[in-house]
Amino acid sequence: MSEQQRLLNVSENTSLGNVEIAPEVIEVIAGIAASEVTGVASMRGNFASGVVERLGKKNHGKGVKVDLTEEGILIDVYCVMDYGISIPDTAQKIQDNVRQALKNMTALEIKEINIHVVGVQMENSEEELVEADFQE
Repeated sequence: MSEQQRLLNVSENTSLGNVEIAPEVIEVIAGIAASEVTGVASMRGNFASGVVERLGKKNHGKGVKVDLTEEGILIDVYCVMDYGISIPDTAQKIQDNVRQALKNMTALEIKEINIHVVGVQMENSEEELVEADFQE
């Protein structure tokens, strides 16, 4: 796919020029918005993003896939949820937060925001309970 096809034109042709947004920018905005929601433990990345984060660089677009289609913009968010939260409610909050952040920052309307829960992070409550029992 050429660079011209990968950019999303977000402005009308004016005498000043065009405004185009790369899909990577949408990924970063969506990733930050999703990770801000209470109940999201982490975003799923791949091997490369894991290596990059270990080297000290934060990858804000981790766990987000953006597809530009003729029908509209499709966003897939892959996340790990905290144990004990309502997954449907948290997924709805992620969708709302991502949609609002993209609308505020880019004025783009999103066709779909799909949430994929790829794991549940367990708390360390058992260790805390064991320590509490020994102290009493």
